[in-house]
Amino acid sequence: MRKLFGTDGVRGTANTHPMTAEMALRIGAAVGRYFRRDAGGVHRVVIGKDTRLSGYMFENALTAGLTSTGMNVLLLGPVPTPAVGLMTRSMRADLGVMISASHNPAQDNGIKFFGPDGFKLSDQAELEIERLIADGVQPAQARNIGRARRVDDARFRYGERVKSSLPRELRLDGLKVVVDCANGAAHRAAPEILWELGADVIPVGTAPDGLNINLGCGSTQPAFAAETVVAHGADVGICLDGDADRVIVIDADGRIADGDQLMALLATRWAADGMLSGGALVATVMSNLGLERHLAAHGIGLERTAVGDRYVVERMRAGGFNLGGEQSGHIVMSDYATTGDGLMAGLHFLTEMVRTGRAAADLAQQFKPVPQLLKNVRYSAGQTPLELGPVQTAITDAESALSGQGRLLIRKSGTEPLIRVMAECEDEALLTDAVDGVVDAIAEAVSAKA
Repeated sequence: MRKLFGTDGVRGTANTHPMTAEMALRIGAAVGRYFRRDAGGVHRVVIGKDTRLSGYMFENALTAGLTSTGMNVLLLGPVPTPAVGLMTRSMRADLGVMISASHNPAQDNGIKFFGPDGFKLSDQAELEIERLIADGVQPAQARNIGRARRVDDARFRYGERVKSSLPRELRLDGLKVVVDCANGAAHRAAPEILWELGADVIPVGTAPDGLNINLGCGSTQPAFAAETVVAHGADVGICLDGDADRVIVIDADGRIADGDQLMALLATRWAADGMLSGGALVATVMSNLGLERHLAAHGIGLERTAVGDRYVVERMRAGGFNLGGEQSGHIVMSDYATTGDGLMAGLHFLTEMVRTGRAAADLAQQFKPVPQLLKNVRYSAGQTPLELGPVQTAITDAESALSGQGRLLIRKSGTEPLIRVMAECEDEALLTDAVDGVVDAIAEAVSAKA
């Protein structure tokens, strides 16, 4: 079992284990040694980050650890997570690193890794790196210490790649777009790209100060962006998260559409055009049952995976699928990118608006979702409430009540100390009773152990 790595790298509160400068240095040295197992040749790593204040600290600590093992470091500065995957490949690097806690608040941070192919690391690779962290690594000889330099045009390279995924003749002239950048990594790139394509851009969440990333803005808190869309009479809103690897869409009336609706649109469109490889969409166990029914009605399969966009990507690669994602808004289009790209997915939604001449409201409501309720229970380190008898009994009772009418999903978050309880059922009273019964049992177990 991995101890440091969760579903998306290493993550936690800055200056608290494991997200300390000391640990980042050790992680940098370990991952540098892992990717520099052969002593010959030139080895390089690209490092990107979002706009968190602690990013400076982790950038320096990782650079020290990596260069100590002989890796040359290329510093991209603030760029979206998908830009790191892109530039790891295009710059022929051995490794890519993104310093970000994605949609988490500013006090958190994280470290995500990409292999030389631009894809996130496997569980096995992360286990090997954890072993190296625990054992310690031998630094390079003094003459073999790596160098570091800054790459000034990373976001421009990323922007050209994003635009190249769209039809060459596409222009967004006359389209008024609110783009919420969450005061994060895309705060410059996203408005620039939309403007270059001809949109009338209304940017929000574009004034990062190191402490306001995802604060009252972005894909997890879209109320202000929705108000801005309505107030400005905009055609559509695009909300990114702190590292711009996820997106939600807002229509002209301020209504919000999640990743399931966007995947439904893209999957049916691609299938109609013969572009959907494998005849299926890959999504996680969290995606709505309504999505599954919608796809089935169009002769499209749905492959479900564990939660985490890298598990989606692993299934896509194994099965030869080219479209996948998560309800939260990670949309992976593997013909163009190696990981979720919120801005790219948002632009493909705008492409459909231009191509069809239809409003965002028409395109963003592809199916009627089955009522879904998700609640979180926070627990402390060392607690294992899901193993306790009363909690197991509550889970069994909820599953029995929902049998034949819905489904229950319970999992630990891979990024926070939370147990997530989710159920789907068209009988909303039954849905609420099922979720609350399990949540209450877990909360009581957590309180008893506190």
